[in-house]
Amino acid sequence: MGSFSLWHWLIVLAIVLVLFGGGGKIPRLMKDLGQGITAFKKGLKNDEKPGETQASSASSASGDDKHGMIDRG
Repeated sequence: MGSFSLWHWLIVLAIVLVLFGGGGKIPRLMKDLGQGITAFKKGLKNDEKPGETQASSASSASGDDKHGMIDRG
C-alpha cells in the first residue's frame, strides 16, 4: 500500500512538468534533446574519418614505423 509503481511516478512527474514547466517548455526541451543527439551522432561520424588520417600521418611524420620495418641506415 505504501509503495508506488513506476507508472505512478511517471504520471506525477508529467503533472509536475506541466504545472511548473509550462506547456511550451516541454516541446522545446524535446527539440533541444533531439538536436543534441543529432549533433552527437554527427560528431562521432566526423571523428572517425579525421582520426584515421591523423593517426597515419602522425606515424609517418615521426619516422617510427610500427609495422615491422626498421630503418637500418
